[in-house]
Amino acid sequence: MANTTFQGTVRAESGLKVSTKTAATGAYTDYFTVSSAGAVTASSTLSVTGRSTLTGNTIATTAGTGITSGSGTIYASSAIKSGGMYHTKILMDLTGLASSGSADIIGKDSTANCHIGQITAAVSGTLLGGQITCLEVPAGGDPDIDLWYADEATGTEDAAISGLSNQVQVTNGGDHTLGGVDAFLAGVVPAADKYLYLVSGAATNADYTAGRLLIEMWGYSA
Repeated sequence: MANTTFQGTVRAESGLKVSTKTAATGAYTDYFTVSSAGAVTASSTLSVTGRSTLTGNTIATTAGTGITSGSGTIYASSAIKSGGMYHTKILMDLTGLASSGSADIIGKDSTANCHIGQITAAVSGTLLGGQITCLEVPAGGDPDIDLWYADEATGTEDAAISGLSNQVQVTNGGDHTLGGVDAFLAGVVPAADKYLYLVSGAATNADYTAGRLLIEMWGYSA
């Protein structure tokens, strides 16, 4: 088959394939496929030179309604896998949420489902460690905010985290300060399929008017 050179747009309504043909049998082996829906499949390493832009990265997790229904609250998350490493990020503005007593769950006032996401091995890998970075100092509510995890997604604002099953504290860094980083406690990372919670480290019964946190977790392909 001869080489063919095209000028202008090439359209194929049923998709495109790059294949080889076995001389003895006439069978084709597809190595690169673009479906009619735009899905790309390659059987070898895809090399990119220059700049590239990726869209549609896996969303790491979603928060419960006790977080997303807060007035002025911002929640965004993502998970990216590069090689064998996963990087999960949760970005939050606490405005519109509330703290209450020490070791109580943070969320919209008296609202259930205050988890900030579920960790799964399929999306975040097997976690090795993580940290919380303070991008804006929490105000109004308690500035001492710790990360915990538990079995259930149903935890309610103003309820004790100890009321959930198999709850474990992940950070314990005291009041957040601008630019401060709270690393996960030694040997403590959220286990697979657990739900994450923000929990008051001290007693301040008030609504947050400010406070921005970036939670990052690193995992690997087990």
